[in-house]
Amino acid sequence: MGEQSVKKIQTEEKRAEFIKHLLDDIKAMEWMLENDVIESGITRIGAEQEFCLVSNDWRPAKNSVEILAEINDPHFTTELARYNLEINLDPIELKDDCFTKVENQTRALLDKADPIAEKHGSKIVLTGILPTIGKTQLHLDYITPMPRYLALNEAFLNLKRANFHLHLQGVDELSISHDSVLFEACNTSFQTHLQIDPSDFISSYNWSQAIAGPILAICSNSPLLLGRELWNETRIALFRQSIDTRKISLALKDQQPRVSFGTHWAKGTAVDIFKENIAQYKIILTQDMGENSLEDVKAGKIPKLKAMNLHSGTIYPWNRACYGVGGGKPHLRIENRYLPSGPSVRDEMANFALWVGIMMARPKKYDTISEVMDFQDAKSNFIKAARYGKDSLQCWDNKEYNVVELMEEVMLPLAYEGLKKAGIDQQDIEKYLKVIERRLHGKTGSQWIISNYRRLKKKYTRDTALRMITKSMHLKQKQNAPVNMWADIKEAEILEKESRKVGHIMSTKLLTVKENDLADLATSIMEWKDIHHVPVENEEGELSGLLTWTHAQKFQGQPNSNGIMVKDIMVNDVVTVEAKTRINKAIEIMKSKEIGCLPVVDGNELIGIITIKDVIAFDND
Repeated sequence: MGEQSVKKIQTEEKRAEFIKHLLDDIKAMEWMLENDVIESGITRIGAEQEFCLVSNDWRPAKNSVEILAEINDPHFTTELARYNLEINLDPIELKDDCFTKVENQTRALLDKADPIAEKHGSKIVLTGILPTIGKTQLHLDYITPMPRYLALNEAFLNLKRANFHLHLQGVDELSISHDSVLFEACNTSFQTHLQIDPSDFISSYNWSQAIAGPILAICSNSPLLLGRELWNETRIALFRQSIDTRKISLALKDQQPRVSFGTHWAKGTAVDIFKENIAQYKIILTQDMGENSLEDVKAGKIPKLKAMNLHSGTIYPWNRACYGVGGGKPHLRIENRYLPSGPSVRDEMANFALWVGIMMARPKKYDTISEVMDFQDAKSNFIKAARYGKDSLQCWDNKEYNVVELMEEVMLPLAYEGLKKAGIDQQDIEKYLKVIERRLHGKTGSQWIISNYRRLKKKYTRDTALRMITKSMHLKQKQNAPVNMWADIKEAEILEKESRKVGHIMSTKLLTVKENDLADLATSIMEWKDIHHVPVENEEGELSGLLTWTHAQKFQGQPNSNGIMVKDIMVNDVVTVEAKTRINKAIEIMKSKEIGCLPVVDGNELIGIITIKDVIAFDND
């Protein structure tokens, strides 16, 4: 899926050429299924560990390419942003102590990367969404400078023909537009793979959809984005919206986003899932094929089905059907994409074992799942789990359960049964599933982050609280204790204030007035809210002035003030700063100009404000 030598389709001739290869791949896969060429009778597992790189002040780093070059290990590869890397773990047969072996390899590879990251002034953090990601890290200079990512960004923008818009609502609300796909890079996952026999693929795939909600509910680890408390697993909504290329129109259309749970149970064989991908989603990338898969397979060669895999790699279902070739043998597998990175490697392995165990213990009545479960119930369970995590209610067998009840009564017994059936050592079964049991009665990653964030915000600025959480996660992950054993953050972190910028402490909860508002109304609002500075915007929403309490008091003393507007008494020559301005520089400006506030702008657009109160809070952090 991560093929780098890809490019945007430039001409209709190239599109037609790619489509020919794509259709040949489908025919080749059908031929392999009909002639029992695809491997069966053996089950392997695999995983991809995505992780974040942060600087010494706990914000996203920008040096993944340099770190990757020095690691010099084929297990490691790039991700979309310069602050992410990925480890591709070796596939291993599902038996004995395989989960311990996967954990040991994961930890060994992270340990290999850790000193190299430190050498480059960076640290490794496992988290679903890095708490300290800000708007700055979503600019295009943070995209990994490789053809695949640049082509992907351009292709999605061409499909969208407008900015991507995020609107997420949880405890807080986030509404923002962006001109690249880099919001996708905020998502960091622990993607798990399970090989499936071709004859059982559709039943297994549907079962993976059915169990996704209950599993996600107990594994959530991504509650924050840009300092806002949103969903328990915000990645689910963020990923969907970050590359949503659909256009809004007056017509009522049922268009599928490229990130989707799906709309119905799968039917037929595995090849029908790939056919539906081609039918539903536009082709956006190509590459040099160098093979004719249909001719190859009939000649006894094993094709890689490059075109089909490339197209599938631009579609992001939460459970993805995958075709691959390993050791010269073709196979099918299901990729679980909804599990977040972190909170610890041990937590990730427990999540992995839980999923595999339940997958292997599918009750016979779910072989034909459409007869016993409505797809909308499975989809509803998944969305509720993403929103509310362990506090969600799940529908199972036409009954409503809370997550703890469903896990203890149904899912965990299935996981124990499935792992035992697969020949996993009892010691491994106990080691990993006990982590899930203790998490049920303790805290998930999301609950730990939220409880600490709410408490820290009462004493520290938002930026300081987010950095303290990030640092604490890094330190606790090094101990590899599961999150149910994590203590709350008790001591303030040592933070380098000199590195902080206006964007880290500015207020974004802005009360503004318009130039043509009545001054009497504006000054009354200032008095009611005890606000000393109010930015003024023109009809285009651009910053055009500043209304201060000093000016308001002068106005209130004037006779016949009924018709006076804000533009008549505002300060026109406004001193502003940008989010990237260093705080020490902003303080110098406020002192030299003898002013009590600085509006923060991005071009002509007002994005925040910094006041004397913010500076005092910064000094006291």
